Amino acid sequence: MANGNSKTLTAEQEMQLRQPIEDYVSKIQKKIDVLRVDGSNKVVALQNNIDAAKRDRSLTKEEREDRIAKNKAELEKAKAVEAKNKDEISKLISDAEGYLAAHFNKDYYQPLKESCDQEKILAKEKNKQKVAELEKAHQENLSKLTDHQEIKDEKYVHKNRLFDAKMELEKELQQIKDRRHAAFAWKYHLIDMLRMSKFTFMETRAQKWETYKYTFNRRAFLLQNGLYIAIILIFIGLCIATPIIKHVPLLTYNNILNILQQASPRMFLALGVAGLILLTGTDLSIGRMVGMGMTTATIIMHQGINTGAVFGHVFDFTGMSVGARVVLALVVCILLCTFFTAIGGFFTAKFKMHPFISTMANMLVIFGLVTYATKGVSFGAIEPSIPKMIIPKINGFPTIILWAVAAIAIVWFIWNKTTFGKNLYAVGGNPEAAAVSGISVFGVTMGAFIMAGILYGFGSWLECARMFGSGSAAYGQGWEMDAIAACVVGGVSFTGGIGKISGVVVGVLIFTVLIYSLTILGIDTNLQFVFEGIIIITAVTLDCLKYVQKK
Repeated sequence: MANGNSKTLTAEQEMQLRQPIEDYVSKIQKKIDVLRVDGSNKVVALQNNIDAAKRDRSLTKEEREDRIAKNKAELEKAKAVEAKNKDEISKLISDAEGYLAAHFNKDYYQPLKESCDQEKILAKEKNKQKVAELEKAHQENLSKLTDHQEIKDEKYVHKNRLFDAKMELEKELQQIKDRRHAAFAWKYHLIDMLRMSKFTFMETRAQKWETYKYTFNRRAFLLQNGLYIAIILIFIGLCIATPIIKHVPLLTYNNILNILQQASPRMFLALGVAGLILLTGTDLSIGRMVGMGMTTATIIMHQGINTGAVFGHVFDFTGMSVGARVVLALVVCILLCTFFTAIGGFFTAKFKMHPFISTMANMLVIFGLVTYATKGVSFGAIEPSIPKMIIPKINGFPTIILWAVAAIAIVWFIWNKTTFGKNLYAVGGNPEAAAVSGISVFGVTMGAFIMAGILYGFGSWLECARMFGSGSAAYGQGWEMDAIAACVVGGVSFTGGIGKISGVVVGVLIFTVLIYSLTILGIDTNLQFVFEGIIIITAVTLDCLKYVQKK
């Protein structure tokens, strides 16, 4: 751009500002490179040679050991040279960084940033003038025309010219944005070369923030976060409305603990079904799993002899110690839930049956068996001491929340740090490609269903402790919708292979907070379902829009 304003810089002027920094740091970099030739560079090369020799199957054992031994001997010498030159290299790096700190922003980046800001203003003024000229020409052309088709054609041409002007402006603004970003990135390129890609925490954060600003797209941001923004605004509205309508503050310490306490068992269920949704599946049997688990746990941990019968038999576990009954209840809950999820997983993986069908069959079988076995009765309360053992309150803090936190951490680790987790994303994204690359689609699918069963068992066991028993076949009805909805709202896509544990957590909290808030406000339960439905359809619509945009 021509230097029409004292604040704007041409490319030549920019290079003149940049050159002293380039010369100073490059001179130091050359000295560092010389010192690293027989030290750090050689260490990296020799370490790569050792790793390559370990992986090379064409070598005999003796050849491999001999090659590794020779490289290790050289490696020791290189490390000695590296250690010898370490202080001198550190001084040179410190000198270069000190110069950058003193001159980069003041002498180069700030003048360039001011130039870019001025160039944006000039580009917008230029565009405004161009649009005005186009409008004037358009009105002049229209005044000369009388034929309806010619007028229509002129309007069409004018619309295209305005669009071209808009595209030209956006292109120019993007070039200015690219120029400023390149200037920012250049500093970190110099530091990268000096330190061999070792950045401080703050430098890493600064680069990430700059990248975020550079790549920010308003439409993509609203597609990604629009629902969360709307829900936050709704929650703020509820926080304002509740004290006015009910004369009770919503956002209190006790209310927050109650929300987290209610969300904790549901977190296990959502984490379980999230893995299935990641595989483009679902699970309609979650609610019935909870009812089965609650009933089982209540029978085993019942206070005294059971008052109800199972298939006509009255169970009595009072001969066992309380601790043994707690463990037995957990194990049986996990085994039962895992057994049924494994059945659903088998039919899905082996016969390519849609999870909607296999889990719906599970739902019907579980509900029918439990209802028939127990005659639909509730089994009363569990031993009063058990909740204090499993989920005690420490200074008023419900430790059931810590169980949920532990589950989140474990599932996050499995999804992000294990081979199974990577395979889960691969199979969910493209099962055919995953199979070709050697991943067992059957094994991954079964693993996801089994992991879901373990989490369902844990969740129902915790819910039993939280509710002091009262297990029945009907308990948990509708919970599958809450768990699936939480995953969808949290960004776990039904298109497969897309989702994060953080999204699942956010989804569960959103629905728990919403229901808790509406309950305090005294909103009818049926209307609460309406709110849930609106949130779900909005979340899925946004997810579909993101998918269409990628396509």
